[in-house]
This record gives sequence, structure tokens and C-alpha cells, in this order.
Amino acid sequence: HHRSPSARRRAVAGLTLVELLVAMTIGLVLIAGATQVYVDSHAAYAVNETTARLQENARYAISVLEPDIRMSGYWGLTNVSDGIGGEALPTAAQVVGFGAPAASTCGVNFPLLLGFPVQGTNDSYAATCAANSAAMTNADTITVRRASTITVSPASASGPLRICSTRTSGVLVTDITGTFCQGVDTRIYNLIVNLYYVDQSSSQAGVPSLRSKALNGPAACTAPASPLPCFQDTEIEPGVEDLQVQYGVDLTGGTGAASGAATEYLDAGAALTNLLTSPTAPAQIVAVRIWLLVRSDSPESGFVDDRIYEYGDRLTSNGTTGDLTNVADITKAYRPSLSADNSFTGVKHYRRLLVSKTIQIRNALAN
Repeated sequence: HHRSPSARRRAVAGLTLVELLVAMTIGLVLIAGATQVYVDSHAAYAVNETTARLQENARYAISVLEPDIRMSGYWGLTNVSDGIGGEALPTAAQVVGFGAPAASTCGVNFPLLLGFPVQGTNDSYAATCAANSAAMTNADTITVRRASTITVSPASASGPLRICSTRTSGVLVTDITGTFCQGVDTRIYNLIVNLYYVDQSSSQAGVPSLRSKALNGPAACTAPASPLPCFQDTEIEPGVEDLQVQYGVDLTGGTGAASGAATEYLDAGAALTNLLTSPTAPAQIVAVRIWLLVRSDSPESGFVDDRIYEYGDRLTSNGTTGDLTNVADITKAYRPSLSADNSFTGVKHYRRLLVSKTIQIRNALAN
């Protein structure tokens, strides 16, 4: 039985040109849709990853600052800095000993100003020790002074600045072999002094960073041959673009009369003039409020940061600026999109996260 020619032609008939074009169009639409979904998902993932990294960086920076600030003014067994021998006043000449001059490179008697457990500068870096490269012009600084929370063995080597304290008195020393430090009622602590500021990252060019000048023992010093206590520059967290600090001041009275609650929050210069070395000072710093502006590591194509960041003494009532480093704009709120730099690496193309924390000082009323 044989098929007719017309039947054979019908059996092998394929798609028409129109059908083929329609099928290709549908396929292209599906591919384009799938591609767009992938691109959008990848972009969303990148944004989420950047946001998570910002949160992680901010969380870590706060975790370093918070416990240090909270413990400022802790002097071991004694709770009043006036009872510690070797404490210096801001107006005193350079004290001989205590690792000077290496320990005082950040300022005259800088580590010995125990009457200032928290100290800072407003919109400037004023320490005499050189910043890592170029300190952020308009960022605040904060310095913390305290004793370590862990005691030092009486058999430890001398060298670092330490506090030997009893329940009634204390003394600053670099040599712990003396009678007072070796007494049965004495505990020995390392003196902790940290100056926090904003500079550039050591490992990532062009990336801002939170850094510290930390008082360390001989291992941190490179000279002279018999190393003395000195300050070591350390990078804490890259990506921190700005640090602003205000001090919660209790103006109700000195020790014994103060409530321990902040009456108002002031910038560094205004608050610290009231923090005297006497335990009956008319005002006490009882809390510290910090703001950190954290920036992404790299710019993002197509993104422009048009948010207005108002924090610390940067207020919208004073205007807005696109340049954090402009000295004339130190009190203006920050709006990166106003930056005149339109390049891909300009500040407007970075994502940011602003975080703040109010930290109560545990030992405020005892100093």
C-alpha cells in the first residue's frame, strides 16, 4: 500500500515562518525576563550585602568604644583620682619620669591627666602626636583614661605605666618593685589611655577609618634601646567616615550632690571646662553620646546618596553640605548628593549608615 504524493507532503510539513518568529519572540521575552530577574536579584543581593557589611562594621566599632568609655574613671581599688600619686594637672610642666617624654608624645603629661577620665576635641584633631596620615579635619576625638579591668602580677616586669592602688590611695609607676606596689593590700593595674579619631585606612587606600592612639607597654615601642611606655597607632575599623561626640553633664552638683543623670549634652569644649580635678567640682560628665557615620568600602554604580545626615552638632538648621572636610561647614548637616565631585569614586556614590549610642559612665560620681 503506497501513500499518494500529496499525503507524503502533508506528513513532512513543518512550522511556517510566522510560527517560527512567534516562537522565537516568546523565547526571547522569557529569556529577557529571566535575565532581568537575575540582574535585579543580583543587585538586591549586592545592596543587602553592603547594608549587612555596614551594620557589621558599625556594630564592631561601637563594641570597641562602648566598654572603654563606660569604664573611664576606673582606678582599681581606689575610686577617686585625686588620691593617686603622680596625677598631673593640665597646667603642670612636663613631669619627669613615668616614661616621659615618650609617653607624652600626644601632649604634655597626656597619660597622667587622670582628672579627665574622658576628654576630647570638637571638630578637630589637636593631639601633638602625629595622626596616621591625615586626621579627618572636622571629626571629633575622644580620649579615655582608666585602669585595666585585669590585675597585673606583682612579679611582672616593670616598664609600662601602671596604677598601684589600695582602697584609700594609689600611685602611678613604671617600676612596680617598690614597697607600696608589693604590699599585700595593693593591686596593680595597667594604665589604659586611648585616643579615638578618624583617619585613613592603613590597608585600603582612600577608605576612612576609625583609629586609636593607645598607650602600650615596651612591646609597642621601637626606641630607645630600653623602651619606655609610648603610644601606638592602631586601626580599629575601616569605613568610619565621621565621629561626633557629646558629653552628658550633670549640673546639679559635685560628688555626693549629683544625681548621676545628664542634665544636658554638650560638645567637647563646653563640657570639659567643667570637669575639674576636685571631687566636689560643680559639674560632672556622667554620660557620653557618640555618633558614627559608616561608609561602604566601594562606590555603587547608579546610586546617589541623597539622604540628609543630621547628628551631633551637624544640624539642618545650620544648612546642608556635601563636603564633610570643609571647615566652613562644620555645623551643617551632611548631604552627600550635594558634593561637587561627580566622578564614580565621589562621595555621593557610597552607601552609608548612621548609628548612635549613649553610654553611661559607671565611675562618674566617684571622680
